[in-house]
Amino acid sequence: MAIEKVVILGAGQGGVQTAISLRDNGFGGQITLVGDEAALPYERPPLSKSYLLGDKSRQSLQFRPEKFYANQRIETVLDDAAINVDRQAGTVLLRSGARLPYDHLVLAIGARNRRLPIGDDLDGILYMRTLSDADALQQRLGLINDVVVIGAGFIGLETAAVLRKLGKQVTVLEAAPRVMGRAVSLEISNFFADAHAAWGSKIVVNATVSGISGEAGKVNSVATADGHRYKADAVMVGIGVLPNTEIALAAGLVVDGGIVVDALMTTSDPTISAIGDCAIFPCQFANGQPLRLESVQNAIDQAKCVAHRLVGKPSGYVSVPWFWSDQGDLKLQMVGITSGAEQRVVRGDPAKREFSIFCFSNGKLIGIESVNKPGDNMFGRRLLATSAGLTPEQAADSGFDLKAHLMKATRPG
Repeated sequence: MAIEKVVILGAGQGGVQTAISLRDNGFGGQITLVGDEAALPYERPPLSKSYLLGDKSRQSLQFRPEKFYANQRIETVLDDAAINVDRQAGTVLLRSGARLPYDHLVLAIGARNRRLPIGDDLDGILYMRTLSDADALQQRLGLINDVVVIGAGFIGLETAAVLRKLGKQVTVLEAAPRVMGRAVSLEISNFFADAHAAWGSKIVVNATVSGISGEAGKVNSVATADGHRYKADAVMVGIGVLPNTEIALAAGLVVDGGIVVDALMTTSDPTISAIGDCAIFPCQFANGQPLRLESVQNAIDQAKCVAHRLVGKPSGYVSVPWFWSDQGDLKLQMVGITSGAEQRVVRGDPAKREFSIFCFSNGKLIGIESVNKPGDNMFGRRLLATSAGLTPEQAADSGFDLKAHLMKATRPG
């Protein structure tokens, strides 16, 4: 059956890119983009960085102006959300009561913040994922001085860096033994912990939050299991996210740590695709193991994969994964999946705040983590997309010409 009506649930990076890519690839049918926020679709990464700092406006966050969607015949349904998918009828029921028919449904419904199991009802417990989250913290900046950040992942540390730049007293509590421990190497972790300490933040690892206290309904301190208590006018929580899989599960789709898709981003129902933070897919850069990746690159490239398939040009999802995090004057860029690295080689000088960690498994380059070295990151993105390799000895040799090696590896013929 020809696809004439595509409904996209989720107006984040993946959802918007799906709509744009469909039109770019000549799809002439009806496209309906459904978002649960009232604002026009916008970028999320700047929220914890330039937007919170005041360097980026609300309007500049928008992917496209309102007229773009009208010109491209992309119907936007905002401030609404899907509450049910009827696969037999091929319809989506929205919170507003509207029912949308589809020939193909794209689930780009993302993820949501993990909530604190204690003290979450106190005024001053804040999160960072949506525009309203960022606004809630920004509006308090003139009223707070002591901030406790729970969680030393990317969001927690990005926010901590901005708060320190704004002159706030910041304590970061991390339950694990090191910061960003699930995402980066020990060397990168230690470097960033030292950097945040140098900026004036107090970094506390192996810190299990045991209680949050308040007065008159407002938070005033955070306690840890070792008996310490930290003053807090506000608490910013960044303890990870949970994929939004409930609607898929209720519809009978296969869900296992995310909405399960194949290499074409197709769910267990061929008329439904899933992309971005909510989807778990076989990743060739993790030896085909199922992964759920939370990144702009992943959302964009999976959206393009779906769009190509829907217009009859299917190709498997084989994009090299890459990520970034801006913290203070440090740009951390990661390419590949480095968690399985058995050998790590430092290239550059950490003392000069410009270096990379080349990560190897069984002598094979599997990823690069870079600090203020965009050239190394771009090298990794291009090299990992080829069958060419790089040895640990070559990476360790500061005189080895990475650019020439890449040109040779990508030369036609």
